[in-house]
Amino acid sequence: MPASGTLVLVVGPSGSGKDTLIAGARAALKGDTRFLFPRRAITRPQVIGAEDNETMAPGAFAAAMAVGAFALAWRAHGFSYGIPMSIEAALGHGRHVIINVSRSVISEARQRYQPLRIVALWAPPEVLAERLATRGRETGVEIDQRLGRASPITVEGPDVTRIETTGPAVESLEEFLQILRALALEG
Repeated sequence: MPASGTLVLVVGPSGSGKDTLIAGARAALKGDTRFLFPRRAITRPQVIGAEDNETMAPGAFAAAMAVGAFALAWRAHGFSYGIPMSIEAALGHGRHVIINVSRSVISEARQRYQPLRIVALWAPPEVLAERLATRGRETGVEIDQRLGRASPITVEGPDVTRIETTGPAVESLEEFLQILRALALEG
């Protein structure tokens, strides 16, 4: 689909800081209508203080999927995730849309949406493990499973910018904001 806004995919393993950077950017760019941070649908119950998602029952998610309600959708960690189709109208109106997605949908997104930028977050396994344990959403076994899935998918290409998220969150956020503000200057 032709689009004049840029779709920004924020990807990285669990615990890399995707939700922290997106929340920080949403707050920093509040009121700037050039940017949209849509909520994704997820079949996991809402966790207080965690990412801002639209919680859906599995049956409701399947029904929404059947009627084409999602621009991108995937399964991971035993849950279904979806990005609302409304992003296409926003892109068509020149807005830059920033979304947290699975690395497994990058190929589909590259085929369907241009321009597209990928912000790939990275942190070493010990940092990821510590962050996952701190958020308290997974058991030790589930953390090990998530970490086991952290390394096999490498994101590469001219549309990829990497951010190492091992330092203070404010430093990674500033790097992320520079990327987003550069998009606004381009468009």
